Amino acid sequence: MIWRFKTGGQWREMPTEFGAWSTVHNRFRQWRDAGVFEALLEGLITEAAKRGEVDLSLVGIDSTTARAHHDAAGMHLDEDVVTALEKAAAEEEKARSKGAASKSETGKRPKVIPRWKNDDASGVGGNSG
Repeated sequence: MIWRFKTGGQWREMPTEFGAWSTVHNRFRQWRDAGVFEALLEGLITEAAKRGEVDLSLVGIDSTTARAHHDAAGMHLDEDVVTALEKAAAEEEKARSKGAASKSETGKRPKVIPRWKNDDASGVGGNSG
Protein backbone atom coordinates (compact mmCIF):
# COMPACT_ATOMS: atom_id res chain seq x y z
CA MET A 1 0.00 0.00 0.00
CA ILE A 2 2.85 2.38 0.74
CA TRP A 3 4.16 1.89 -2.81
CA ARG A 4 0.83 3.04 -4.23
CA PHE A 5 0.78 6.35 -2.37
CA LYS A 6 4.52 6.98 -2.55
CA THR A 7 4.64 6.66 -6.33
CA GLY A 8 1.13 7.80 -7.24
CA GLY A 9 0.87 4.79 -9.54
CA GLN A 10 -2.28 2.87 -10.28
CA TRP A 11 -3.16 -0.25 -8.30
CA ARG A 12 -2.73 -2.35 -11.44
CA GLU A 13 0.84 -1.04 -11.86
CA MET A 14 1.95 -2.37 -8.49
CA PRO A 15 4.99 -4.66 -8.72
CA THR A 16 4.11 -8.34 -8.36
CA GLU A 17 6.58 -8.70 -5.48
CA PHE A 18 3.92 -7.09 -3.28
CA GLY A 19 1.35 -9.68 -4.31
CA ALA A 20 -1.64 -9.46 -6.58
CA TRP A 21 -2.74 -5.85 -6.95
CA SER A 22 -6.38 -6.79 -6.40
CA THR A 23 -5.55 -8.44 -3.07
CA VAL A 24 -3.60 -5.39 -1.89
CA HIS A 25 -6.38 -3.08 -3.05
CA ASN A 26 -9.06 -5.13 -1.30
CA ARG A 27 -7.04 -5.15 1.92
CA PHE A 28 -6.57 -1.38 1.67
CA ARG A 29 -10.33 -0.87 1.27
CA GLN A 30 -11.07 -3.16 4.23
CA TRP A 31 -8.57 -1.32 6.46
CA ARG A 32 -9.88 2.06 5.29
CA ASP A 33 -13.49 1.10 6.00
CA ALA A 34 -12.53 -0.34 9.40
CA GLY A 35 -10.74 2.88 10.43
CA VAL A 36 -7.31 1.25 10.71
CA PHE A 37 -5.46 4.23 9.21
CA GLU A 38 -7.15 6.76 11.47
CA ALA A 39 -6.35 4.61 14.51
CA LEU A 40 -2.70 4.31 13.43
CA LEU A 41 -2.39 8.06 12.96
CA GLU A 42 -4.06 8.85 16.27
CA GLY A 43 -1.82 6.32 18.04
CA LEU A 44 1.33 7.80 16.50
CA ILE A 45 0.30 11.33 17.46
CA THR A 46 -0.57 10.22 21.01
CA GLU A 47 2.78 8.49 21.52
CA ALA A 48 4.71 11.43 20.05
CA ALA A 49 2.74 13.86 22.24
CA LYS A 50 3.59 11.81 25.37
CA ARG A 51 7.27 12.30 24.55
CA GLY A 52 6.75 16.01 23.76
CA GLU A 53 7.74 15.48 20.15
CA VAL A 54 4.67 16.90 18.46
CA ASP A 55 3.24 20.39 18.13
CA LEU A 56 -0.14 20.47 16.43
CA SER A 57 -0.53 24.24 16.69
CA LEU A 58 0.72 24.66 13.13
CA VAL A 59 -0.88 21.87 11.14
CA GLY A 60 -1.78 22.34 7.50
CA ILE A 61 -2.76 20.21 4.56
CA ASP A 62 -1.80 21.04 1.02
CA SER A 63 -2.52 19.24 -2.19
CA THR A 64 -1.51 20.31 -5.64
CA THR A 65 -3.04 17.37 -7.44
CA ALA A 66 -6.62 17.21 -8.61
CA ARG A 67 -7.62 14.31 -10.78
CA ALA A 68 -10.47 14.67 -13.19
CA HIS A 69 -12.10 12.51 -15.80
CA HIS A 70 -10.60 13.03 -19.26
CA ASP A 71 -13.91 14.52 -20.42
CA ALA A 72 -13.47 17.31 -17.86
CA ALA A 73 -10.68 18.81 -19.97
CA GLY A 74 -13.12 20.88 -22.04
CA MET A 75 -16.27 22.76 -21.25
CA HIS A 76 -19.07 22.71 -23.78
CA LEU A 77 -21.11 25.93 -24.00
CA ASP A 78 -23.83 27.04 -26.34
CA GLU A 79 -22.69 29.47 -29.01
CA ASP A 80 -24.83 32.31 -27.60
CA VAL A 81 -23.22 31.89 -24.16
CA VAL A 82 -19.73 32.01 -25.68
CA THR A 83 -20.65 35.12 -27.67
CA ALA A 84 -22.05 36.85 -24.58
CA LEU A 85 -18.94 35.99 -22.53
CA GLU A 86 -16.61 37.26 -25.26
CA LYS A 87 -18.61 40.49 -25.59
CA ALA A 88 -18.55 41.08 -21.82
CA ALA A 89 -14.80 40.42 -21.66
CA ALA A 90 -14.14 42.82 -24.55
CA GLU A 91 -16.26 45.55 -22.94
CA GLU A 92 -14.49 45.10 -19.62
CA GLU A 93 -11.07 45.27 -21.28
CA LYS A 94 -12.09 48.37 -23.24
CA ALA A 95 -13.31 50.09 -20.06
CA ARG A 96 -10.17 49.10 -18.18
CA SER A 97 -7.80 50.33 -20.88
CA LYS A 98 -9.79 53.56 -21.34
CA GLY A 99 -9.65 54.26 -17.61
CA ALA A 100 -5.93 53.52 -17.40
CA ALA A 101 -5.08 55.66 -20.41
CA SER A 102 -7.20 58.64 -19.45
CA LYS A 103 -5.76 59.24 -15.98
CA SER A 104 -2.28 59.30 -14.55
CA GLU A 105 -1.43 58.35 -10.95
CA THR A 106 -2.27 61.90 -9.77
CA GLY A 107 -5.72 61.67 -11.27
CA LYS A 108 -4.97 64.21 -14.00
CA ARG A 109 -4.95 63.53 -17.69
CA PRO A 110 -1.41 62.97 -18.98
CA LYS A 111 0.12 65.62 -21.19
CA VAL A 112 0.45 64.34 -24.72
CA ILE A 113 3.69 65.36 -26.39
CA PRO A 114 3.76 64.86 -30.15
CA ARG A 115 6.78 62.87 -31.31
CA TRP A 116 8.00 65.67 -33.59
CA LYS A 117 8.25 68.00 -30.56
CA ASN A 118 10.26 65.50 -28.51
CA ASP A 119 12.92 63.67 -30.47
CA ASP A 120 14.70 62.39 -27.34
CA ALA A 121 14.56 58.57 -27.40
CA SER A 122 13.98 58.42 -23.66
CA GLY A 123 10.85 60.54 -23.92
CA VAL A 124 12.30 63.02 -21.42
CA GLY A 125 13.59 66.50 -22.19
CA GLY A 126 13.03 69.06 -24.88
CA ASN A 127 13.78 69.30 -28.56
CA SER A 128 17.02 67.76 -29.69
CA GLY A 129 17.06 69.49 -33.05
